Amino acid sequence: MRRAITLLAVVPWAWCVLVAVLDRRHRLSLDDVEPLADGPLVSVIVPARDEERGVQAAIASLAAQEYGALEVIVVDDDSPDETWRIAAEMNNPNVKVIRRVSTRGLASAFNRGILESRGQVVCWMDADMCMPPALLPAMIDKLKEVDIVIGSRYVEGALDDRDPLRVTASRLINGLASLVLGYGIRDYDSGFVVLRRSVFDKVSIIPTGYGAYFMEFIYTCRSKGLTVYELPYVFRDRTKGVSKSAPSLIKFLSTGSQYVLRIFVARLRRSD
Repeated sequence: MRRAITLLAVVPWAWCVLVAVLDRRHRLSLDDVEPLADGPLVSVIVPARDEERGVQAAIASLAAQEYGALEVIVVDDDSPDETWRIAAEMNNPNVKVIRRVSTRGLASAFNRGILESRGQVVCWMDADMCMPPALLPAMIDKLKEVDIVIGSRYVEGALDDRDPLRVTASRLINGLASLVLGYGIRDYDSGFVVLRRSVFDKVSIIPTGYGAYFMEFIYTCRSKGLTVYELPYVFRDRTKGVSKSAPSLIKFLSTGSQYVLRIFVARLRRSD
C-alpha cells in the first residue's frame, strides 16, 4: 500500500520531466510573418461582471491610447450592479456593449467578443485595470514582427506585484505549464494579449472555464507554428471590486486544480 501511494506521488512529476526532455522547444521565428497595415482597426474585448466602479475608467483609458481606429467590446454577464448599463450610458460610438443574460464564463465572454469584433488586430484584457492599457501601443507595434504578443508578468523586466500567496500559486502553475507544454513561454495564463486576426484562421478558443483556456490557446498557437513574443509589464492587484478567481480559499483551490488539469489536457489533445 505504501509503495502504491509513493508511486502515485512520483509518477506525475516523473512524467513531466520526461515530457520536458522529449519536447524540443521551438525557438521564436520571425520568418513568413505577413506585414501589418499601418493604423489598423484595433478591437479590444473587455469582459465584465460587477465592474461598475471601474468600467468607465477602463474604457476611457483604452480610448486615450495612441493607435489606429479603435472599437471596444464590453461583454457583460448580466451584472447585478448593471455594469452593462453604465458602459452603455457613455454613449461612445466606438464602444459596443453586449449583455449576456443566460450565458456565463470568462472564456466564453472572450469568444463572444471575438465573434463580434471587426479589427485586423484583436486584443483582450480584464476590466479591472490590472493590465495597463498604456502597454497596448507597444504590443501592437510588436505585431509587425510576430503573430501574437503576450503581456507577461514573468519575463525579465516584469513584475507580479500581488499578494505573495497568489504570486506563488501563479508561478507554480506557470512553471508546470512551461515544463509540460514547452515552447519557452513564461506566462502561459497571462490573459493579456494582442494578436493578428489571421491567427483565428488556424486556432480557435475553447470557450470553457476561467483563465486556463488561455494556456491551451497559446500552446495550440505555438504547436501550429504561430510566433509569440512576451512583453514585460508590472501587474498590480486590483484597487476596485473583488477578484473573480479568489473570493474564497475553496474557490481559489478549485480554480488552481482546473488549471493543472487543463495543462495536461492541452498536452494530450490532438490539434486539428
